[in-house]
Amino acid sequence: MASTPSLPIPDSLLALIRQEVRSQHPYVVPGARPVPVKLNQNESPFDIPEPLKRDLLEAFFDVDFNRYPSEQPIRLMEKLEETLGLPSGSVIVGNGSNELTYTLGMCFVHPGDAVVLPRPMFALYESMVHLHGGKGIGIAPRTDLQFDVEAILAAIDQHKPPLVILTTPNNPTGLAMEFADVEKIVRRAPGFVVIDEAYHEFHTSTSALTLLKTYPNVIVLRTMSKAFGLAGLRLGYMVAQPALITEIMKSRLPFMIDRLAEHVALSLLEHADLVNSRIRTILENTEALKTAMQIRSGIEVLPSQTNFVLFRAERDPSALLNDLADRGVLVRNMGGYPELKGYLRVTSGTLAENKVFLEALDNVLLV
Repeated sequence: MASTPSLPIPDSLLALIRQEVRSQHPYVVPGARPVPVKLNQNESPFDIPEPLKRDLLEAFFDVDFNRYPSEQPIRLMEKLEETLGLPSGSVIVGNGSNELTYTLGMCFVHPGDAVVLPRPMFALYESMVHLHGGKGIGIAPRTDLQFDVEAILAAIDQHKPPLVILTTPNNPTGLAMEFADVEKIVRRAPGFVVIDEAYHEFHTSTSALTLLKTYPNVIVLRTMSKAFGLAGLRLGYMVAQPALITEIMKSRLPFMIDRLAEHVALSLLEHADLVNSRIRTILENTEALKTAMQIRSGIEVLPSQTNFVLFRAERDPSALLNDLADRGVLVRNMGGYPELKGYLRVTSGTLAENKVFLEALDNVLLV
């Protein structure tokens, strides 16, 4: 069967698309290509154990594919509330925390609103603000790439933003904000403060969840893609005061979470020992990776409170990335962030994967 030819779209039709959309770029992972060792997206190196996966297959056969799932994954929401010691109605589960990011924009960002965004920050946040007509107020980091807390506070005082977004520990730097500074920002902000804790399980600091007991303007985002190893199933969640969750829920599309994803998440929450054991292993592997990189000549390594390491070498980062990929290892070039020109990011994998990366790095740097 012949394919339907594509047609050019007249400028008069393209002009009907909102300018906020046309000015953005689609989210793509630069430099991605198939390689044996994939260390470019901060994923867990551990899949669900085979016995547990086989148990989940039984649940798969019980799914009625001709029936809608629940409008919202109530069982998973209630289990998260129980696990975290939260009152009923405190949680929304999303199709990954990225999807919940856009829910925030729909609820809180009006055209022309200022939103304070410490830089560098996961790019989807700034995109979300622009798509909803807001103005991102980017706050540059200190020279050591740590958060400039005083500059954040000054921007809050100046712009009175309805929304401040903090990512701690931060992707892409791997650095975390001191808990006392998070609380200082929450206390100063006239609007809501979103604290993205995608990497909290790899960090020993107090969670922003504790601030919910005192401050009604706190919203916490978590993901099950990192520590839980469920990046492929797309599950994240938002925590806030129940009265606020009730309002945010009005903007949520129904049927976003399928039954199988919910079942897998529930199963892992019941296997907390497995998850915690893997977190410990990832932390040990990450620390060993940082140490190994730090002793190599010509490599600058940033501290990290996550499962990845930000580094730079005395080589062009694009060339270094390609040379590593030619040797079977994929890392991420972070030069798209103005503050991170020259930096690459490597996810901590298994011990074997990290060994392959270090060997490839040595070979490349000797060239």
